[in-house]
Amino acid sequence: MVGMDAVGMDAVGIGAVRITGPHDGPDEAPARAPDGTAAGTAGAPGEFTESPDAEERRAAALALHRRVCRRTDEEAARPVLAALARQELGWSVEEANLLLARLLGSAAEVAPHELRDSFRTLVPIALAAADQAGDFDRPRMRALRAMAESLRVDRQDAFSLLRDRMDDLLRREVRFAPGLLPRHVLDGLDDFGPAMRSAHAELLAGAGVAEFLAHCALMDRARATRTWRRQAAVLLARAEAGAEVVRRLLEGIAAQPAHRVDDPDPYRAGIPTLADPTNTSLVRGVLWAALDVDADWTVPMVGAVALHAGTGVGGSGGLCRSLPLATTAVAVLGECGGARGEEAAQWLGRLPKHVRNRTVAKGVAKALAAVAARSGVTPSMLRERGVATLGLDGRGVREVPLGTFTAELAVREPGTVVLVFRGPEGRVLKTAPRTVREEYPAELRTVRAGVRELTSLVAAERVRLEEHLAAGTVWPAEDWHRFYVDHPVTGALARALLWEVAEEDGADGRETARGPAAEAGAQRWTAGLPERTGGGWALAGADGTARPVGPGDRLRLWHPLRSDGEEVAEWRDALADREEHRPFRQVFREVYPATAAESGGGPHSDRFAGRVLRYGQARALMAERRWAGNHLGYFSDGGSSEMVRELPPPGHLPAGEGTRWRARLRLDLVDEGASHDGVARFCSTGRVGFESRPASAGARGAWTEAALTDVPALVLSEAFRDVDLFVAVASAPTGADRD
Repeated sequence: MVGMDAVGMDAVGIGAVRITGPHDGPDEAPARAPDGTAAGTAGAPGEFTESPDAEERRAAALALHRRVCRRTDEEAARPVLAALARQELGWSVEEANLLLARLLGSAAEVAPHELRDSFRTLVPIALAAADQAGDFDRPRMRALRAMAESLRVDRQDAFSLLRDRMDDLLRREVRFAPGLLPRHVLDGLDDFGPAMRSAHAELLAGAGVAEFLAHCALMDRARATRTWRRQAAVLLARAEAGAEVVRRLLEGIAAQPAHRVDDPDPYRAGIPTLADPTNTSLVRGVLWAALDVDADWTVPMVGAVALHAGTGVGGSGGLCRSLPLATTAVAVLGECGGARGEEAAQWLGRLPKHVRNRTVAKGVAKALAAVAARSGVTPSMLRERGVATLGLDGRGVREVPLGTFTAELAVREPGTVVLVFRGPEGRVLKTAPRTVREEYPAELRTVRAGVRELTSLVAAERVRLEEHLAAGTVWPAEDWHRFYVDHPVTGALARALLWEVAEEDGADGRETARGPAAEAGAQRWTAGLPERTGGGWALAGADGTARPVGPGDRLRLWHPLRSDGEEVAEWRDALADREEHRPFRQVFREVYPATAAESGGGPHSDRFAGRVLRYGQARALMAERRWAGNHLGYFSDGGSSEMVRELPPPGHLPAGEGTRWRARLRLDLVDEGASHDGVARFCSTGRVGFESRPASAGARGAWTEAALTDVPALVLSEAFRDVDLFVAVASAPTGADRD
C-alpha cells in the first residue's frame, strides 16, 4: 500500500486516533455523462470510455457500477465497465472503497447470490480502483477473495485471473506515516476497534506500533510459524511501549462483550462474537507476540482471553464467544515453558470447568500435554504446581485490615471457605459490621471477590483430586508435602483424605520422570490420614499407629477397589461419623468389579442397558462428569448417540508413556413426542464399551476397541460408577407417568 506521503491521502479520525484512509460511508459524487445526462442512461459506450476528462469517466463508472448492483442494464454496462477498468483514471481511496462497500458488508447494494452471477462485471472496476488508489478496504478485499475461491472453474478462467489480481493487491507492502494507523488495523467494523483507538490513542500513536500491529493482523490461523514469530519479535522490540500495547489490547478483548459485528463475508451467520475477522486476526497475532513479553501479567492475560473467548455467549454453553481467539490463546499457553509452564498449566486446568466447546477442550488437552512434556512431569502433576495461594499464609488464612476490624478469609478442612470479621477486642463476627460497610466499601468488595475466587479454586481442586483418585496418581514425598498437605488451599482438601504410602520392600526401582516409582501391584501400601508431627507428616492408621512419611517415599490416594474387604470395613467403621466431612466420597465410594459375564472376554457390558432416562437431566449429569457426544432429537442423525469420556491417564507416567482409556455409552431416542425445540425428552441406555490407544500415539492416534478383561479395574469401576449415577438420578417413570 502506498503511503500517505506518496499519494497525498487525507488523514481522518476514528475515535481519538488518526488513521490513513477515507471516512466510512463517503458520499458519492453525482455521475454525469459527457452530454450532461445521467451516466448509463444515454449515449454510446465510446462517449464514456473516450472522454478526455478522467473525472467524467470515473463518474460514469460509478454510476454504471451502481446500476448493475441494482440489476439494471448489466449487458449494456459490462463492456463499458470492462473498458474503464483498463484505463488509468486516477481513482481516490474513497472511491475505491465505495466500490468495494457496494459489494460486501452491511452497506452492500447487491445480494451475495447476485454478486456471484455478476462477479466478472462488478469486480474488475473495483480492483482497478484499488490498484490505482494505492490504499483500499483490506477486510472487504479479503472477503471478496474468499468468495472468488468458491467460484473456481479452472486455473485459466476469468475468475482465476481476478483471484490472482486480488492476491497481488493483498500482498502489497503496507507503508506507514508517523502517528497514523492503517485503516484495517483496529477498524470500525466492530465495537472493539473503536474502543481501543479511543481508550489508548497516545499509546497507539507511538513509533513502530503501526508496523507491529499490521504484522499481527496477518495472523489468520491458530498457530504462528517460526518465521512470523521472529518478525513479530523484531517489530515488538522496535515499537514504542510495545509490551504495554500488547497488554492493553489483550485486556480490552478479555473484557469485550459479545456483539454482532459488521462482517464483510456474506456467508457468515451473524452470530455475536468479540471482533470482526480482521481484528480477530490482529488479536491472534498479539496473543502470539505476548510470548516475547517478559512480564508477570503475560500468562494470566492470555489465560483470561482463553477463558472469556472460550466461554459460551452468556457465560455457558458450547458456542464460544470467539472460537478463533479461544483456540489461539490455548495454543499460546501450550508453548509456555519453565516457570511460565506451571502458571500456564494452572490456567489450562481451569478451562475445562468453564469451556464446553469440544474443539477448545481438545486443544486444552493437547496444550497441557505439551507443557508437561516440556517440563518433564505428568500433566496431572504439572497442574498442581501452578495452584495459586491467593495470598493465604501457611495457616490457610488471609488477613485484610479494615480500620479497627480485620477481615479473615480462610479455607478450612475439608475445603470450606470462611469469611469472618475480627473486632478490636477479638470478637468474631460472621457479617461485616456497619462501620466497615460504610467506611470501606471498595475494600469490602475486594474481600468478597476473594471469597468467590477462593471458592471457585477450591471447587476446581476438589475435582482434580478426585481425578487423581481415579487415575491412581503417585507422588514423591517432596511434591506431596509442597503441593498438597502444606499448600494453603489444596492442603485443606488433602488433609481430609485418606492416603497410602508405598513401603520400600518390593519396589522394582523403575525410574520415571519424577524419580523411582514402582508398579502399583508390586509392593505393599500402608494407608492413613495425614497427621502433623514434630518432624513433618505421618499417616495415622485406623488402629492408632502412625507411619512417618520419609523423603524417599511415594504416596497416592487410597481407593477401596485396591484394598481387601477387611481393610475397607475397618476404615469405614473408623470414619463412619466423619465421611460427610470428606471433600468427596472416598472410603464409602461405590466400586464396580467385573461380573462373571463381563469376565468372559466380550467387548461390551450390558449391565446398565435398557434403562429409560429423562434425557435433559441425564445430559446435564453427563456434561458435569465430562461425557461428550451428539445430541438426541427429532432431526437428522438424532435417533442415537454415543457418549464418550476419556478417563484420567495414569498420573505417575509421563505424557508419552502408558495407555489411554475411554468409555463409550450408547443412547437411543425414546419416542415420546417431540418437545417444542425438537430435542428428545427421553432416552434409553445401551451397552458400555471401552477403547484404548498408546499414549505415545498422541492426540491423533487411533482408538482401538478393547475386551473388558483388558480394561484396568480402576478404569472399569470409575466408568461404571458414572453410568450408575446417570441411571440412579435420571431414571424416568414408566408408562403413562411420563407426562
